[in-house]
Amino acid sequence: MDEVIQVTQWLSSITPRKKAKLFFFTTHADAPSPMVGSNDVDTHEETQLPLATTVALHNFKNIDEFLKKKVNTFSCYNVIENEITKTDYEYLRFYSACKYLDVVPPFLDLEKISAIQNKFEMTDEERDYRLLLDSADLVLEKVCDSLKPAGVSQMWTALRKDRNLIRGVKTIDIIGFFVDPNPTGIKECLFFFIVRFLQKADKINRVNTNRLERLIAQCDESSSCEEGKTIDFIIDSLRFYPTELYPFGFCLIMCVIEGRDGAMQEIEKTMEISRHLGMITHTEKNPTKETIELVKKELMKPKYQFYSSFTCWFMSHGDSNSMVLADGETIEREWFLTSFPDISTFQLKPKVFFMVSCRGANKFSLKGDEFEGQSATCDYYDIGSALIRNRMLDITDSVRDISYVQPMMDTLVAYSTILDHLSGRADTHGSIYVDRACVLMSENISRGRSLTEILEHLSQDLHEILQETMDEDRIVYKQACHYDSFFRKTLKLPYTRHPKEDVHSAPQ
Repeated sequence: MDEVIQVTQWLSSITPRKKAKLFFFTTHADAPSPMVGSNDVDTHEETQLPLATTVALHNFKNIDEFLKKKVNTFSCYNVIENEITKTDYEYLRFYSACKYLDVVPPFLDLEKISAIQNKFEMTDEERDYRLLLDSADLVLEKVCDSLKPAGVSQMWTALRKDRNLIRGVKTIDIIGFFVDPNPTGIKECLFFFIVRFLQKADKINRVNTNRLERLIAQCDESSSCEEGKTIDFIIDSLRFYPTELYPFGFCLIMCVIEGRDGAMQEIEKTMEISRHLGMITHTEKNPTKETIELVKKELMKPKYQFYSSFTCWFMSHGDSNSMVLADGETIEREWFLTSFPDISTFQLKPKVFFMVSCRGANKFSLKGDEFEGQSATCDYYDIGSALIRNRMLDITDSVRDISYVQPMMDTLVAYSTILDHLSGRADTHGSIYVDRACVLMSENISRGRSLTEILEHLSQDLHEILQETMDEDRIVYKQACHYDSFFRKTLKLPYTRHPKEDVHSAPQ
């Protein structure tokens, strides 16, 4: 059959809603750069004009033309060995979006997909199409699905009132002030236009969504939300780190085995819980400084752009400032923690470090200690929220910026013990902290708990356990763990998402 006819038949089989979503996923806002074949040319026309004209004319002709052009480009594309191009990236995104929406063209060359994945050096686990989907876009899709056409129309009206933001933008004028979003697929096109416009204007990204939340907050709940949804529910969904679908993220486990009883048990437990959480896992036994540098170099490869989070377990002996490596050399803990968050492939994504080692020799000994119960009361004053707001600064958009980010932002560091103190371990099972952390995370999968909630529970659980030193003094002591957080959103534990168990039903 003629290819033109095949493409036409394929497009005619896709519903307007799915066309809008396919366009949205294919015009992903945060494509990795720099890449071969990529430049800084403004793609405003390509990503927003088709959406604007579709909303204005209630006609999907321009979106159809865009999708035809993509298909034709991929059909003529020759996969070049070694070099990763912009088209490689777009091809993978297009394929994954089609697969997610259950609209894969029957004429799409899957051998080219495999060849591109080879160039990205993807393992078998990483060839799951869900890895290639952008989790932030999936969250935005769910927000769109939670809103009625009237809700998106109200967002548009609120956006149009911000004259400083929309001044001189031609696509805004194409759509006009009053919009009828009721025809099938038009609501989606208008919502996705608003999202891409705010992204291009540097007003929102995968972490900073305040500007979008404020537009949604101005909607009338009774007319704007689908059944069972509320404005608060929709806004809350934007306040979590986007980690939709499989995999939950990439997990690096580094464990010094030499001189550490139970170290293999630590590896087994952390591997088990990571896989249970739906992470793709890599383990480094007996790491050296050279190993760490090689791992950092590995994580800079383009394929890691597709992951939505990064977790690292580092288990070794240590003192207040450093950690002991397999060859007896030491590295500064601060150096380790500051070198990983700056890796570009995980910018604007949650990065979690579990640092399991002693930080000194002090012990919170219970021998001879006397504890006296104490209580304290304080007065509470009921201050009206309106009064509080009236006394606060008025922070305008003109003094806000989301372009520049401190490297440590979106990072959480969990320590197995407090500064200058021991981190306890059992002869056969290894670190008690690792054991309890894995147990609590396993117990709380599918309960909608956040990582920080689990860590707070872990702090309580660990501090209840009486431990005993392994030397001849046999001192009984307690261990206290803590964490430092630079998170800007909440990181929820996922539901169990083993690849073989996740049966995906295509969106409508």
